Amino acid sequence: MGRPDSLKRRTISGMLWSFADLMGNQGMQFIIQIILARMLLPEHFGLIGMILVFVAVSNSIIDSGFTQALVREQHADQADYSTVFYFNFAVSVCIYILLYLAAPAISEFYGQSQLILIIRVLSLGIIVNAFAIVPRAMYTKEVDFKVQMQANLSASILSGIVAIGMAFAGLGVWSLVGRTLAMNGTQTLFLLIKKKWLPSLEFSGKSFRRLFGFGWKLLLSGIIDTVFNNIYYLIIGKQYSAAQLGYYTNASRFSDIATQTLTSSIARVSYPVLSSIQDEQLRLKQSYRQLMKVTGYMVFPVLAGLAAIGEPLVRLVFGEQWVPMTLYFQLLCIAGMLYPIHAINLSILQVKGRSDLFLYLEILKTAVFSVLIVAAIWLNTGILGLIAAVIINSYLSLFINTFFSAREIAYSISEQIKDLAPIYVLALSMSFAVFAAGRILALHELGELAIQISMGVLFYLAGSKILRLQELPLVYQLMLPVVKKITPVK
Repeated sequence: MGRPDSLKRRTISGMLWSFADLMGNQGMQFIIQIILARMLLPEHFGLIGMILVFVAVSNSIIDSGFTQALVREQHADQADYSTVFYFNFAVSVCIYILLYLAAPAISEFYGQSQLILIIRVLSLGIIVNAFAIVPRAMYTKEVDFKVQMQANLSASILSGIVAIGMAFAGLGVWSLVGRTLAMNGTQTLFLLIKKKWLPSLEFSGKSFRRLFGFGWKLLLSGIIDTVFNNIYYLIIGKQYSAAQLGYYTNASRFSDIATQTLTSSIARVSYPVLSSIQDEQLRLKQSYRQLMKVTGYMVFPVLAGLAAIGEPLVRLVFGEQWVPMTLYFQLLCIAGMLYPIHAINLSILQVKGRSDLFLYLEILKTAVFSVLIVAAIWLNTGILGLIAAVIINSYLSLFINTFFSAREIAYSISEQIKDLAPIYVLALSMSFAVFAAGRILALHELGELAIQISMGVLFYLAGSKILRLQELPLVYQLMLPVVKKITPVK
């Protein structure tokens, strides 16, 4: 049994390096995205958006739930790792062949002939990614995100240089393809070299059955989740122009910097840490509850604040040609406020070994989301109606997730809502105040943003003091080691 202070140190260290990865890697990608958005056309981003669902689903299939299975496995050995590696590689090759053959049909579906070659080249990244799954699982299992941060940051810088160079040379959409392949290749090579791991010449049927027995349900749920997270690229790409899809694609990626990346950085730390105390019910609940509240305290104001400053931010960062994406971005931020909470709730199901319940939940939420999508299309509400369906689904999913996860650790829905409600209300109040200030101010975008952000920070900190939120001193304690490290000793 690990000591509480040891677990706390591992959690804090993992969180810090995970957020360092967020700030470094995603910050770099954000800068590159801005440069490319000013060099390329919305249509170029739309073409890549048309095939994102196929690539994303392919990567989910290759993983097959083995990453979570390996992380949860208390005593994974070389046979386990080698078995997963060979299976992932074989599946990646099969999927690439299928996409290669399906490229003409996908191209015809969208009415874009140039997609054939784009799909066949971009899909090579699927095979490359298969080589990185085992090393990444090893580092995650060890709660070591420092190396992963280094790999991601190196890949972001190199792929950005490649993409900007190709865009400057007038290669258009191919600069986005080159960026993706350079990113995949650099991450994989870095992790393999740093870990110094090679598979042995063995494939264990026993290991495969044990790991796949846990992972196949996560595989199906992952495929379902990936399809519906990316289904809008397919719908918008088919029903609307490439330019409209380009606006949605950039708005989604822009909001993902603060939603999906925050979600993954928290989930990938919480899962291995909570897994290490999976048999200690009381301690598991206490750690889970604290993690939930701290996550909400840090995430809610970021997403609500970004929605409030969306218009001047898009104008300043992307330029006038991207203004139509503003409302998409704002709505996606509102939808994304709860994503990290979803991830933590689902982590508990994995920690407790309930991959069957994990799959059941995914099917149930997919059914609800399908009804919402069909309703939006049937009512002809356009892209805004489709995004509204995302928001409604996000809030409905919260109740579905918490209902089932609550039974595993005796942390009821009412308890979770009671813990999160003050933080959520404070974040929304701050957002409304910041948005109203932007409506009143008549300044240049940079000055307006500076005032809005400063006002938002002060409002949130003051509100935390007034409401006596315990998360404020806790976050301060989490950040204190970072402050000490970056403060020069006199």
